[in-house]
Amino acid sequence: MDKIAAVILAAGQGTRMKSELPKVLHPVAGRSMLGHVVRTAQAAGAAPVVAVVGHGAEQVRTQFETEFLEFALQAEQLGTGHALMCAETCLDGFAGELLLLCGDVPLLQNDTLQKLIIHHREQQAAVTILTARLDNPTGYGRIIRGPSGVERIVEEKDASAVERDVREINTGIYLFRAPEVFSLLRQLDNTNAQGEYYLTDVVALARQAGGRIEALAVEDVREATGINDRRQLAFANVVMRERINDQHMLAGVTLVDPAATYIDVDVEIAADTLLYPGVHLRGATSIGSGCTLEPGVVVTDCKIGDRVHLKPGSVLAESVVGVDCAIGPMAHLRPGTVLDGQNKLGNFVETKKAQIGVKSQASHLTYIGDAILGKNVNVGCGTITCNYDGVNKHQTTIEDDVFVGSDTQFVAPVHIGRGSLIGAGSTITKDVPADALALSRTEQKVVKGWAARNRKKAEKSKK
Repeated sequence: MDKIAAVILAAGQGTRMKSELPKVLHPVAGRSMLGHVVRTAQAAGAAPVVAVVGHGAEQVRTQFETEFLEFALQAEQLGTGHALMCAETCLDGFAGELLLLCGDVPLLQNDTLQKLIIHHREQQAAVTILTARLDNPTGYGRIIRGPSGVERIVEEKDASAVERDVREINTGIYLFRAPEVFSLLRQLDNTNAQGEYYLTDVVALARQAGGRIEALAVEDVREATGINDRRQLAFANVVMRERINDQHMLAGVTLVDPAATYIDVDVEIAADTLLYPGVHLRGATSIGSGCTLEPGVVVTDCKIGDRVHLKPGSVLAESVVGVDCAIGPMAHLRPGTVLDGQNKLGNFVETKKAQIGVKSQASHLTYIGDAILGKNVNVGCGTITCNYDGVNKHQTTIEDDVFVGSDTQFVAPVHIGRGSLIGAGSTITKDVPADALALSRTEQKVVKGWAARNRKKAEKSKK
């Protein structure tokens, strides 16, 4: 099979985004636009993949430093043809097919690229252009066909009135032969309305050299959408969510209202899980089978086991939840929380860096931070692990089978022994041995008749 390389144009500033973030780094369903294009190129078998960067180059490099991606710098923005020229040194010695992609076209799918590659090979083309037919082609370069195929591509600002009526447009995605395309690029000039080196002029040069110019129209024109402003970004998110949600439903996940369910592209969900409207699943989250996620649940970078019930309004981040847990409503699991399984964390329970053993529970109004809890621990309402002294964080350790009464404060660091009982309303500042009772309260005082006397006194003062 012929070798394929890919060059992705990602140097533009994206002024219409009105953002300090480089345009290609804006996210679509949890992955940057450029990230989507890189993954699509790799799925098509392209290697190497070269990103041509310019505006915000260091930010782009930093975000993709762990990817199998090479970079070429376009220091001065002199057009698309110039951008591809900048990638030549990265492809020194490469001979094969060169796929030219745009970093701001994240909806393009691998199936479409495969069709483009097959068409290019079958027709033995020098250049194959991915096109789209639009009802309103304003703003796009037009495909000008002749008796023997594609003759040229004309940019709208350089097009005649007749050429502007053409509805077939250039998507900016091409398949070239390398290294031949670089020889053609060196013949370009910038005598046009923009004073730039147009990649589209390569088509005319290739035709003049006797090469066959082919075009393939994309079946779903949405795939060719370029993202230039926030409205188009929102549209891309809608389309991507629709694809993602369809895939999950076909795999056995129930979405009560797909249009109101927000699942990032890298999320994994097992069959027989039920998602209610308003659920947000973000990042590298995985959800087990038989789970129920009720409205308003937000989960980011978490691993959720089987048969977990996440009740309304619960928020989880960078946490691990074992099987058969019930969380919420309105619970907050912060980074570092690990539930071993069969746990219950009820309404308004917050955890952070907490390891909680099997069948341990905190039903309501509790904060557990920097803590290790064993098995079968019951944490009463209003309990707090006081983990921060203003400078450092300290750990609370509670062993198996401990019962913690309501309104208890553990002033860390403290260690609570197995099978002990902490009396309600206690402030625990010292370690508690196993099987002990610990409590800290002042003796209750009752003054009989005080309330009645106080009311009479108040009534007299009003008179």
